[in-house]
Amino acid sequence: MEYGLIPELVGRLPVVTALEPLTDESLVRVLTEPKNALTKQYEPLFAMEEADLTFTDEALKAIAGKAQERETGARGLRSIIENVMLDIMFSLPEQSPGQHFVISEDIVEGRSKLFTDQPQTKSA
Repeated sequence: MEYGLIPELVGRLPVVTALEPLTDESLVRVLTEPKNALTKQYEPLFAMEEADLTFTDEALKAIAGKAQERETGARGLRSIIENVMLDIMFSLPEQSPGQHFVISEDIVEGRSKLFTDQPQTKSA
């Protein structure tokens, strides 16, 4: 367009570039650093139920590792986190207020279920 080509023509020109895949460290940064990072999006959802949420460093690395295994890069992070959080989000309204949830590597890998740092109490 700078040289007088019309935008309709410029939009049809193919542009091909080669990119290197993101590293595990880069994927962890994508999960945590941006203002609207995926892990930060779940915090207000838990706050609505008067609960806290924490992802361990090992859990973030495990999520990044799964994205590397699937070769989905940053685009696959959302689906991985949604799979991890599905059961947790489903049972969250039933939990007593003030609980703190910790997402660990074992939970991401499916080796254990979610635990809280406070015992769950149910009213009759």
